[in-house]
Amino acid sequence: MNGISVGILGTGKYVPERRLTNQELEQMVETNDEWIVTRTGIRERRIAAPEQATSDLAYEASLQAIKAAGITAEEIDLIVVATITPDMFFPSTACLLQEKLGAKKAAAFDLSAACSGFIYGLANASGLIATGLYRHVLVVGAECLSRITDYSDRNTSILFGDGAGAVVLGQVPEGRGFKSFKLGADGAGGDLLRIYGGGSRLPSSEQSVADRRHFIEMNGRDVFKFAVRIMGNSAEEALASAGYEKSDIDLLIPHQANIRIIQSALERLDLSEDKAMINLDKYGNVSAASIPLALAEAVEQGRVKEGDCLVLVGFGGGLTWGASVLIW
Repeated sequence: MNGISVGILGTGKYVPERRLTNQELEQMVETNDEWIVTRTGIRERRIAAPEQATSDLAYEASLQAIKAAGITAEEIDLIVVATITPDMFFPSTACLLQEKLGAKKAAAFDLSAACSGFIYGLANASGLIATGLYRHVLVVGAECLSRITDYSDRNTSILFGDGAGAVVLGQVPEGRGFKSFKLGADGAGGDLLRIYGGGSRLPSSEQSVADRRHFIEMNGRDVFKFAVRIMGNSAEEALASAGYEKSDIDLLIPHQANIRIIQSALERLDLSEDKAMINLDKYGNVSAASIPLALAEAVEQGRVKEGDCLVLVGFGGGLTWGASVLIW
C-alpha cells in the first residue's frame, strides 16, 4: 500500500430548489403527514427541475468539493460517480461530469451499487490512491430518483428524493484517513428492490411502459428487516477490522432511508441520537447521494472535527451493503 494514508480533502453537496412535502403527497396518493413521519421520519424531499439531470446535480456538488480540497479540476486523476439514475445508459454520467468540470486528465466511470454505491466508490478510490496510481480522485453520489418513482404507489412515492454529494480523496497525514472498508452483497435478494424494465432482460416497449416496469419496485417489509440487521453488522465489522470500539465513534453517518433503521443501528452501536448525522427529514432517501450529502452537511455544521472517528454505513438494492471507518 506504499504507506500512503488516504482520506477526504474536501466535501460538497447540492439539492434542487423544489420541495415536495408530505402535504403535497396527501393530494397525490392515499397517505398523510403523520403516517409518513411516524414510519419514516421524512417530512419533505427535493425534486430536480425538468431541465436538470443527474450530471447537473453532480456538477454543483463537485465544484464545492474541489474548491474545499484546494485543487483545480485539472488535478483530478479519476472521477467515480455512484448512481442508479444516470443521465443515459452511456456515455457514463462520470464522463459527462468530466466534460462539465473541464477535468481533462481524469479517467471516469459510473458505479452501480444502489444506496451502497458511495461507500463502494470510496473503497475503490482509496485503494487506487494507496497504490500510488492516482493522487486525487473525485467520488460523487448523485441521483434523480424522482424520475424513477411511481407517484401512484403509496409505499415508494413517500420515500425518494433528488440530490448529490461529492468528496475529493487524496493523501492525508499519517494516522488520519480511512482505516477500514467492509463491502458485501447478496444477489439472492435482488428482487426485493429493483427496476425490472429497460434493460436487456425486459427491453423498453409500449407494454413495459403500460405495465409500469420502469419505476422502483420494493418489498418494503423484507428490505426493512435486511437493513436493520446489516447496518449494525457491517458497522461493527468495520470497527473491528480497524481496531476500534463502539465507544470510539464520534459521529455515525448512516444511509438516510428510514429513521427507524437509523435508530436500530444506534441502539446496536450503543450510541445516542446526537452521535448520528440525520437529515432524511429534509431530503428523504437519496440513494447513493444520501451518505455524501449527510457528510457534507455535517462538515458544514461544524459537527466534524480533526481527529474525529466517523463511521459511514449504508445498504441498498442488489442487495448490497458497505461500511467504513474514517479518522478525519
